Amino acid sequence: MKEFDPEELERFDGKENRPAYVVYKGSVYDVSGSKLWKGGLHMNRHHAGKDLATDIQAAPHEPSVLERYPQVGTVKKNEGNEMDLPFALSWLLNRAPFFRRHPHPMTIHFPIAFTFAALVFNLLYFATGITSFDNTAFHCLGAAVFFTPVAILTGFYTWWLNYGAKSIRPVRIKQRLSFLLLALECVLFFWRFMNPTLVQSPGWRGMVYSLLLLAMFVVVTVIGWFGAGLTFPIEKPVAGE
Repeated sequence: MKEFDPEELERFDGKENRPAYVVYKGSVYDVSGSKLWKGGLHMNRHHAGKDLATDIQAAPHEPSVLERYPQVGTVKKNEGNEMDLPFALSWLLNRAPFFRRHPHPMTIHFPIAFTFAALVFNLLYFATGITSFDNTAFHCLGAAVFFTPVAILTGFYTWWLNYGAKSIRPVRIKQRLSFLLLALECVLFFWRFMNPTLVQSPGWRGMVYSLLLLAMFVVVTVIGWFGAGLTFPIEKPVAGE
């Protein structure tokens, strides 16, 4: 059977009538005949031409499902291109693959949720005049300040470990906006901390504060959009369909 270079394998991505090959434990399988791999995309998130060793661990089926498809070769081992992981991290990933992809998707939900909640409770205060809503918005903002650095760190970890720290446009956008989000959160939190009645007092300051909360909501929405696009890519329509 043919021995593929990892770079060569990427050309078998199932697009534009090219064959769709996937890799598992060094073996290359041709899944071109599967309707589930139409266009080289499986379940709107897994791409042909890639190694599925990590992805298949979260699949609802066993890896043996690949044995239904013809094996067309193996992947050539190139030690020079493999990431030299610290022994402790390599040991941990081998015994708990969970730590390869899951930390960032788990932690990113917290700053998103608390940022959204801060704006929602702020709007509820303006709608009802109940001061406890304003206080809850402030507490949610504090939680967002705490969890956003955690999400940023796990994001850089995932980018380094699973993407080789390659320059990818959605990742670049997420990184820049994440630091902007953290700056907005910190400014708003400490502004509100130093002025407990900031929102409740009449004047332009409370309005500016609320508008910045809205801007923070927009920033985190864009971050979430690009993050979701990496995990669940939007399938582009095939010409002629």
